Amino acid sequence: MSRAPQNLLVPFRRDRKRDFASGTGAALLASKVRQVLLTEGATPFSTGELPWRTSFGAGLSRLRHQRNDAVLAELARVYIRDALLRWLPGVQLVEVRVEQEAAVLTLRVRVREGDTTANLDVSLQRGG
Repeated sequence: MSRAPQNLLVPFRRDRKRDFASGTGAALLASKVRQVLLTEGATPFSTGELPWRTSFGAGLSRLRHQRNDAVLAELARVYIRDALLRWLPGVQLVEVRVEQEAAVLTLRVRVREGDTTANLDVSLQRGG
């Protein structure tokens, strides 16, 4: 019987048994996807967040000052799809929904990797 892969969850947090919390299944999948989507990769408007790999990430900050319409939803889908294809090629984007309330833009994302499906929310502050 094979065991499901286990790895550290991000953002890093402590658990009661180990130094850092680890997870499997949907928790691990959501953690990997969240790490890619919330890291600011190099875009025509930024140099990237990680000095050792400036292209890593999704560049979702470009969505912050856009109108919440069909174009924004499609841009979000394309940015997420492209980032996953590049950085997590085994992960399939199933759905992206864009919601905006006051100054917060929330991307509700559903992904699949093999038999595992995960739902996660990525929130971006508008402004600043």
